[in-house]
Amino acid sequence: MRFRFCGDLDCPDWVLAEISTLARISSVKMKLLCVQVMKDLLDEGIDYDKVSKLTTDAKFEIGDIKASVAVLSFILSSAAKHDVDSESLSSELQQLGLPKEHATGLCKSYEDKHSALQEKLRESSLRLGRLEAVNWRVDYTLSSSEIKQVNEPTVQLRLQAQDPETDSTETTVVSITADKFRVLLTELKQAQTMMNALQ
Repeated sequence: MRFRFCGDLDCPDWVLAEISTLARISSVKMKLLCVQVMKDLLDEGIDYDKVSKLTTDAKFEIGDIKASVAVLSFILSSAAKHDVDSESLSSELQQLGLPKEHATGLCKSYEDKHSALQEKLRESSLRLGRLEAVNWRVDYTLSSSEIKQVNEPTVQLRLQAQDPETDSTETTVVSITADKFRVLLTELKQAQTMMNALQ
């Protein structure tokens, strides 16, 4: 079965396994636990003492606490990433076996911070630096034997890119064999063709 909060894919097995762990705590404590996990996702800092106190009634061991935080983190961030509304999320979680009260508490926390979480995920998404310069050279290495024999040439690439976070320029030097360079060049041309087709 496919779930929207999983990007229209099957729910991961480990998430299914932890749904029963979440069902062991009360719905009120579940909502409070979601608040703590949401703080962690928004980089506001999670209070592990509170998390531990919230799970004491259910006699959670340290592994259960970590698993609960991990599964809630996955559910909340994945739902925000795929822009799932709280009603659909609640329905899908109930289909996975989470009690209705628990799903309602989770979705209330999700709804309250949905846009903030999406903004945070957008900020921390893949950011590529701007390529400023590419320099290259081909090195031919002579063998050290008496008969001077030219070995396979090596291509040295020098890439200068701007770091998107610090605006500083970083230089990366890569040495590859001629065969690997041909493969790289072919794959870059294929990627460029695909990108041009999208425009």
